[in-house]
Amino acid sequence: MNKKTVRDIDVKGKRVLMRVDFNVPIKNGVVTDDRRIVAALPTIRYLLDQGASVLLMSHLGRPKDGPDPAFSMKPVAGHLQKVLGRPVSFVDECVGEKAEQVARAMKPGDVVVLENTRFKKGETKNDPALSAGMAKLGEVYVNDAFGSAHRAHSSTEGVAHHLPAVAGFLMEKELAYLGKALASPERPFIALLGGAKISDKIGVIQNLLTKVDSLLVGGGMANTFFKARGLGVGDSLVEDEALVTARQLLASAGDKLVLPVDCVIADKFEAGAQSRVVPVDEVPAGWRILDIGPATVAHFSNRLAAAKTVVWNGPMGVFEFPKFAEGTFAIARVLAGLKGATTIVGGGDSAAAVEQSGLAEKMSHISTGGGASLEFLEGKELPGVTALLDK
Repeated sequence: MNKKTVRDIDVKGKRVLMRVDFNVPIKNGVVTDDRRIVAALPTIRYLLDQGASVLLMSHLGRPKDGPDPAFSMKPVAGHLQKVLGRPVSFVDECVGEKAEQVARAMKPGDVVVLENTRFKKGETKNDPALSAGMAKLGEVYVNDAFGSAHRAHSSTEGVAHHLPAVAGFLMEKELAYLGKALASPERPFIALLGGAKISDKIGVIQNLLTKVDSLLVGGGMANTFFKARGLGVGDSLVEDEALVTARQLLASAGDKLVLPVDCVIADKFEAGAQSRVVPVDEVPAGWRILDIGPATVAHFSNRLAAAKTVVWNGPMGVFEFPKFAEGTFAIARVLAGLKGATTIVGGGDSAAAVEQSGLAEKMSHISTGGGASLEFLEGKELPGVTALLDK
């Protein structure tokens, strides 16, 4: 990674404005999943150990019209205090005189959580005035929010033009794993793509096909490839508008692109639907494909057996329904059992599936950013990374 990190800058006695991804689920004022908070702790602790004071800012959810108590960062500040094991203050602003007063009064070792950046209308528009206002709070800017790095917002990109801007350890780790996979992977390099839609991942497929030894496709997106090959898919989810693209990808990919050979079908889209396993060319009318079948798991396992680098983004089926989660969990078990391979799980649903399978510890790296990891795999520049100082 050719960007400066917190190691490359002196923060002793300085106020550090740190963008984190604390966009976590909250129920009845309690954080129900703190993985993103825990992931930022190494950078926070390092800055405090170096004698800095730390102001943390993040978005939370998608508040519609400015401030909304349901999206306040206050419960996050309380949870951070617990896991950090030291006092954490909260200020109900992320910019302006009140926040500036709090910032000026901070001493080395102090930690403050600022209010939701999306309470400000200009945040998502990367408003220059808002960015400049945020920058007044700190003397150094650290971005450790990989999950928001693909967005050019005031708190992720704009503010970096006003202060010395460097990456935190989480950002560094994400870019190191994903960057090495794309630039100089140990081979065989295999990508596994799932999820519902091809349209979300056309750029990813096109970019990966130039880099991988095999691209294994499961999930709802496989249905569109089946239909492009002329197979009947019953009532399965298909993107008809992507059929032409799917045909082009099949033609250009040759035997690099590997599709399922069997599938689990259901008579309706429900957790308790009737289900059975059929070959992919025998899906009856009125039924729909909801998971990959056991022959496909075996087929994919054979391909994966020798892999040295694996990138996985997107579940193999509708894993929210236990009956149609087995394909996804089976693939997780295969990856967990690979010896001497680097296994990288893209964020979002695939990360959630690996957590549910209880195998998260067995993966080399689980990304904290679904959208960001996808755009990175597509070969796009991430604005929140580009804005940081080069080494």
